[in-house]
Amino acid sequence: MEVYEDEDIVIVGAGLAGLTTALSLHRLGLKSLVLESSESLRITGFALTLWTNAWKALDAVGIGDSLRQKSTQMKGFKIASPDTGLFTSQQALDKDGKFKGYESRCVKRKDLMETLVKELPPGTIRYSSKVVTIDELHRFKLVHLADGTILKTKVLIGCDGVNSVVSKWLGLGSPVSVGRSAIRGLVEFPNGSGFDPMFHVNFGGGVRYGFLPVDDKTVYWFCTFTPSQVPSYEEDWYENPIKMKQFVLSRINKMPQEAQDVVERTLITSISLSPLKFRLPWNVLFGDIVKDNVCVAGDALHPMTPDIGQGGCSSLEDSVVLGRCIGEALLKKVDGKDDEFERIEKGLKKYGKERRWRSFSLISVAYCVGFMQESKGMMMSFLRKVWFSKYTPSAFLKMANFDCGDLVI
Repeated sequence: MEVYEDEDIVIVGAGLAGLTTALSLHRLGLKSLVLESSESLRITGFALTLWTNAWKALDAVGIGDSLRQKSTQMKGFKIASPDTGLFTSQQALDKDGKFKGYESRCVKRKDLMETLVKELPPGTIRYSSKVVTIDELHRFKLVHLADGTILKTKVLIGCDGVNSVVSKWLGLGSPVSVGRSAIRGLVEFPNGSGFDPMFHVNFGGGVRYGFLPVDDKTVYWFCTFTPSQVPSYEEDWYENPIKMKQFVLSRINKMPQEAQDVVERTLITSISLSPLKFRLPWNVLFGDIVKDNVCVAGDALHPMTPDIGQGGCSSLEDSVVLGRCIGEALLKKVDGKDDEFERIEKGLKKYGKERRWRSFSLISVAYCVGFMQESKGMMMSFLRKVWFSKYTPSAFLKMANFDCGDLVI
């Protein structure tokens, strides 16, 4: 006879979306269990650029001000010419009335994740808990773990990333490669970096490079590129951070020395590479992102390219909206005849309705921006010079101009 552990709400994945969803529920007085396959908190990824919409979500769960103290407010964009590598275009957003009220800061992933965990009740996260299968028992969901444990839950939330077990159970199509990869790094300047609090970016010819300060002494940088840029004879290239660094330097050799120093001074232990994937937008639009008492959020819902900096931001949005919808389902007073599972299903459908078009738009815009920024050819190069460099800041901030709302029931 199988023995079940009963948990009202189970969240799969202790990443950004999973922990923020758990915190949203906790703020409403609802207990959840977060399952994490790793042995400890995953704090890789170095840093995240968080825009206005993300800060509204962080304020909603009560940790925005704490993280602001550890990060620098960005004042605008410096865009380099793809021909000379020099920073020839600048937009100071704090002086432009149409961008009034925007907020952009780069936050260390470690700081963000540890802040979330600190706010959660002890025992919320169960580590070394890999989900292998999902079954049903009447209207409950059964979550089978690799160690043989079976959890019986009323609500199952998949925040388990690009290779989500929960999204596969829902029948969502697997994310696909966009034919590009990203190298990311974090560098410390003990005596201060001296950089203006600006988003420095250079794109064109199949490569997009940028950097921005996290605080006075820390700078985050990235380089996205197409595999055709890498010499075919470099067999161990993708496992060798030294060669990754050399590759990035070879692509930004026209840029000012200060831009090259950001990469040169980065320790090889602070460099990582990952292929870029996204979920086809129509899979989000027409697929089951919610089914009965199961849903997905974060990268399990909308993996996207990093070209508008909205991957982490949209995950935070998901978490607040999802927490609010579940809270409305479980906490609102109802008559005795009302069915709890029906309320849960109704709440998750409301979440799905709110997030479907938003996710579709973010995925689509991010892909198009990345395609235009890195594509080769005379026509695309011309368009970048005369139009797209001016459009880029607007694209970033237009998608960031979104309010997920408060945790009010």
